[in-house]
Amino acid sequence: MRKRFQLYRHHVLATLRKDGSPRVTGLEVDFRYDELLLGMMPNSRKALDLRRDPRFAVQANPGAGAEMADGDVRISGRAAEVTDPATLARFIEDASPPVPFHLFRTELTEVVHTGLEGGDTLVVRVWRPGHPLRTVRRTNDG
Repeated sequence: MRKRFQLYRHHVLATLRKDGSPRVTGLEVDFRYDELLLGMMPNSRKALDLRRDPRFAVQANPGAGAEMADGDVRISGRAAEVTDPATLARFIEDASPPVPFHLFRTELTEVVHTGLEGGDTLVVRVWRPGHPLRTVRRTNDG
């Protein structure tokens, strides 16, 4: 998962608006301290969404073209805002983000990787905490 997200800088975040409808926005993800972190501009709509309802999904940037040689990766989970001054100071020192910012830790509830094998077999791998990796293969002939 990490490798797929690190191929490109920008990805797509889905959050929930106050009325429950989805909000889709661009986002940079950061793998640091053995965690997936989400950084955002102060008082951005996506940050306010996550403060109100922590559920999110992130779609990895598919890259140029339609081949997606590395497959498609989606993650979902819950985000918790980091408020500890020492942790924020460490992140500022290590990542040099534009200040001020919101920083969210993530607790993943699902990771889905979809790709092709042999050019014609769709392979979907689904991981959920506490469950074994599930793999589903589908071909055009049923």
